[in-house]
Order: sequence, then structure tokens, then C-alpha cells
Amino acid sequence: MTKNLPLFVGLRYTRSKRREGFVSFISGFSLCAMALGVMALIVVLSVMNGFDREIKNRLLLVVPHATVSRPEGFNVAEIANLTSQIMADSNILAVVPMVQSFVMLSYDTEKIGVMLQGIDPQWSTVEPLRENMLSGFLEKLAPGDFGVVLGSQVARRLGVFVGDRIHLTMPKVTVTPAGIFPRIKTVTVTGIFQVGAQVDASVIFVHEQDARKLLQQTDRFQGMRLELAEPYGADEWIRQTGLPLLPDAKWRSWADSMGTLFQAMRMEKVVVSLLLSVVIAVAAFNIVASLVLMVSDKRKDIAVIRTLGATSGTVMRIFMVQGLAVGSIGILAGTILGCLLAYFIGDIVTFIETVAGVYIFDPTVYLISALPSKILLSDLAIVVGSAFIISFLATLYPAWRAGQVLPAEALRYDH
Repeated sequence: MTKNLPLFVGLRYTRSKRREGFVSFISGFSLCAMALGVMALIVVLSVMNGFDREIKNRLLLVVPHATVSRPEGFNVAEIANLTSQIMADSNILAVVPMVQSFVMLSYDTEKIGVMLQGIDPQWSTVEPLRENMLSGFLEKLAPGDFGVVLGSQVARRLGVFVGDRIHLTMPKVTVTPAGIFPRIKTVTVTGIFQVGAQVDASVIFVHEQDARKLLQQTDRFQGMRLELAEPYGADEWIRQTGLPLLPDAKWRSWADSMGTLFQAMRMEKVVVSLLLSVVIAVAAFNIVASLVLMVSDKRKDIAVIRTLGATSGTVMRIFMVQGLAVGSIGILAGTILGCLLAYFIGDIVTFIETVAGVYIFDPTVYLISALPSKILLSDLAIVVGSAFIISFLATLYPAWRAGQVLPAEALRYDH
């Protein structure tokens, strides 16, 4: 019984009535604050994970899963030889030549820098692009016609539509007796695509034969694009298979090419988590306040327990159990409510939009009009573990105060 005394008395104090109603109010407030903080953290992290997954899935529709390149490029024979070697791997779905360069588009007074990429409408890797065409047709990219497919944001910034002719300035110059002039080619907009990601504002596509002519690379390719069955394992595939196969080349995964975007998203997730952790910290301070008041309220009980033979350590453990009980109940309630809210957040937003008759995320403005959510066990473990540790630390000082109460003084001055 002595071993279970702190647990029994601590839990009994948790549900007992206090002499001061204010103590009960603070305990209830700290429990609710802890639940609210944990719930908010779980919901926000789940929504940010959902946005992260949605953006990655949209990027993978257009961005190559992995690329290999080198400064001197590859000739046609090298491309054919490497393609046969790489395609022998069961994780590789397709390998296509890579021709790309930064160029400048201009229309009237508008100018914008973009990445030009050469593709062939017959390649299997461009099927997702074909499915996300807003207007025009990908098949109209024919060699020699110098047609171009623009991202929706590029087309919007330039103010162009399918059929318009725009000027494309290459990063090369033409030297003539009259001077040095930039190489400019007039191309026709044959299509506009939208995948709902950063590529809509930064990438354009032309036929790969036209791209090689524009960049004066008629007999060489800069590298190859790879499509993997497991794109999220691209970095591991490069380390285990790509680098041993071609160690002198530059290998990049889709995560490397979009590193700045994902780094910003990770930083945003960390900052938001820290800000919401303030709610849990407030709950911890409330636990401290409620336990300090509880110690004052239970001075006579502490004195009686001490006179019955309990040590100061036993008294400390009693109040630590009480504080942890309040914190644990709040954490449990917040975890359950947070998981439920995160799981049904999309349906809740849709219901609110239907009832209110307004869009929270207007599809004409936002690329992602629904609120995605993805609950990760690792996030749950971090949130619950951090909240429990904070609750534990919050009990130390009040428990120490309770252990310092002298039985004689407590009984002498108790009224």
C-alpha cells in the first residue's frame, strides 16, 4: 500500500472538491488549455503534411523523378547505351533524353525568365502533362513548327492565349559584322497546362528536336530524365545504383531540383509548431499555479500524511501524480479530438462552404481548393511526448513545495 500511496492519493486529489473553487477553475482551465494546444498542433501539422503531399504529387506530374547530366553532354550512342543499362533496373519506368536551358519570353512589353525543356509528345513520361492541359493540345508540338506549351501562370503574366506568337530569347548570341546580337526566335503558343504547382510559373515545353536546334545542340544531349516506379525513393536509387553506374556525372533527384521550395515548407512547419507550442506552455504554467494553490489548500492533509510516517518524497510524488493526471487527461483529450478533426477537416470545410454559401478556398484563386490532411505517427509521437515532458516539468516545483511543508507548523496555523 505504501508504494501505491502517491498514486492513490494523487488521483483522489484530482477528482476531489477543493475548499477554494478558484483552484478547481484553474485546474479545469489548465486541462482545457492542454487539450486545445495538443489538438491545434495535431490539426495544423496534419494540414501542413497534407499540403506537402499534395504539392509533391503535383510536382511529380511534370518534374523528372531523377536526372543525370554532365558539362560535355552525351552523344546519341552514349544515350542509347546508358538507356539500355538503366532500363535493366525494375524500378525504372522510362528514360528519355534531356535538353533544357533558361530562356526569356517576351510579348509586347512583358518579359519573363523560364526554363525551356524539350519533350516528345510520344514519350510516356509526358502523359501526366497531357492530362493537365487547360487549352490546346500537346500533340501540336511537331518538329520544325516551333510550337510552345506554357504554364498557366506564365501565360497569365504574359497575357497570351493559344495561337499567339511570342518571342523567345536564348542564352546565346549571334556574331555578325554589324555587331553582337542575342538569338531570338518567334514561336507559337500551342497549349497551356496547369498542374497547380511552382512549375506553372517557371517551365515551358517545346519539341525536343526544336529545342536542340534553338540551343545549337543538334548532335548531343545534356543528359537524361528518369521516371521511377517509386519516386519518393529517388535519392536512395541514385546513391545505390546511379552513382556506381556513372560516377563522373551529376545526378539530381526531384527533391534536389525543388529543394528551396521544400526547405521553405519545412521551415514554415517548424515555426508554426513553435508558435502553437506556446499554448501548451500556457497550460503548463496553469498546472504550476493550480498545484501551488492545491498545496496551500491541502496543508493540513499533508501534515496528517507526514505524521502517519510519509516522507517528503512521498508527498512530492503525490502532487506530481496529480499534476501529471491533469496534463495526461488534457493530452489524451487533445490527441483524440485533434485526430478526429484532422481526419474530417476536408469534410468540415466543405460543409461550412455549403451552409454559408461561400468558398473558404476559392478554386478560381487557389490552386488547391480542398483542405488536404495527412496524420503522421511521428508527429503524434513528438506532440504527445513534448506535452507530457512539459507537464512533468511543471509538477516539479509545486511538488517540491509540498515536500517542504512542516507538519507541526501546518497543524498549528490551520483553522
